[in-house]
Amino acid sequence: MTTSKARWRSRLCGVVLAGAMLGAAPDVPAQEAGARPNATATFAGGCFWCMEPPFDELGGVLSTTSGYTGGRTPDPTYEAVSAGGTGHVEAVQVIYDPAKIGYERLLEVFWRNIDPTDDGGQFCDRGSQYRAAIFAHDEKQRALAELSKAAVLADRPFRAAIVTEILPSAAFHPAEGYHQNYYQTNPVRYKFYRYRCGRDQRLEALWGKRSGG
Repeated sequence: MTTSKARWRSRLCGVVLAGAMLGAAPDVPAQEAGARPNATATFAGGCFWCMEPPFDELGGVLSTTSGYTGGRTPDPTYEAVSAGGTGHVEAVQVIYDPAKIGYERLLEVFWRNIDPTDDGGQFCDRGSQYRAAIFAHDEKQRALAELSKAAVLADRPFRAAIVTEILPSAAFHPAEGYHQNYYQTNPVRYKFYRYRCGRDQRLEALWGKRSGG
């Protein structure tokens, strides 16, 4: 393990410890008596198709939903959001079991799947509707997000400034059905889009070779 990676892991351990002191993210009330409690996290990282897979593969993540958040339009559509002007961003809402995975781990995966130096969009998708952001659902999530951002800032393997915002959560609007799990329902088109967009190439340039999140 290189010195840089060792520092990165050390910083993240500090975030995990702080998370334990702050307490886990609040549970979303179970729909049925005896059902397993869960919690919600919301992240924007450019095209929502590409943000579902890294969270879906994590143990403890129950579901991911592509959608729109942070804007003014009450009933956003893909056409309206992608055209700009609604204030919304493409985002994913992650439902997870906090007994199996912590918010800190979700933050770690988030950072490694975005370009935190880009405030004009993400990768080939340009415009504020594709900007990266963390939407904190409460003060504990906000504090953990700030700690994780500080850890990345301290040991980032690139020189550029980090411009990713940490914002309060807002109403989340699920995207149209054909956007959900797009990487599974349209794997060939998804892989072609991802490659043409240069997402993995840019992530490797920023973070180095991928190592599972």
